[in-house]
Amino acid sequence: MSMPIRSSYPALRALLAHLCALGLTWLALLAARQLQWPLGMLGAAWLQGVLAAIIGQCLGLSRWWLAINLLFVPGLVGLFWYAIPPWVPLGGFVLLLLLNWNAFGERVPLYLTGGGAERRLQARLAELPADFRLIDLGSGLAGTLARLSRAYPAATFVGVETAPLTFVLSWLRCLPRPNCRVRFVSLWRVDLGAYDVVYCFLSPAPMPALWDKARAEMKPSALLISNTFAIPGVEPLETLALDDWRHSRLLIWRPGAGA
Repeated sequence: MSMPIRSSYPALRALLAHLCALGLTWLALLAARQLQWPLGMLGAAWLQGVLAAIIGQCLGLSRWWLAINLLFVPGLVGLFWYAIPPWVPLGGFVLLLLLNWNAFGERVPLYLTGGGAERRLQARLAELPADFRLIDLGSGLAGTLARLSRAYPAATFVGVETAPLTFVLSWLRCLPRPNCRVRFVSLWRVDLGAYDVVYCFLSPAPMPALWDKARAEMKPSALLISNTFAIPGVEPLETLALDDWRHSRLLIWRPGAGA
């Protein structure tokens, strides 16, 4: 059975977004010529980039594609028409790669926990014993982790991250916090049995495998909390709606107890 384009093949969706944007930009150039509006090569390139970024999001691409779709054609135009040094777009691509390394290997882009989700998570953690241990699988820039460590000084917070630049920034951010640290290690190599709470904001792709790992390793009393992404075929014990523009939810299970 073929998969819908919205649910697979991100590179193909990005290509489709650029082709659609090129068509719309060509129509805009024709209209500008008829109306005698000045629309130079660089202006047309930026118009194409904006349209490609918007269309890409409508096709379900992850947010980290925004910068790629926005800057790709303007970067090419600047490179060939305006003598921009080649290292500028190359440096931008390398920077994006170092921040979103996991998006390519594990299909887990850089998602940042929103303020509403963080507040609901903090309120739910208040129901636990003061010395709980929490691990954030794919902790990103560790903003949530650092703020939670300040709110619960008796608890222990650990983040794991394998995107190189993201890890360095998050490690530095947590360095002043005695109860918070970030490790450069894959989430698949961490023993979840050492934690009372496992928090994640990943993507749909790893959730089935994460459920199997959590069932095998987590304590019966421990909580698995997923921001937004469900585990196929497994109903959560708790669902905390966040009422944000993405209609996000915190989904909570106890995998070690079989629920």
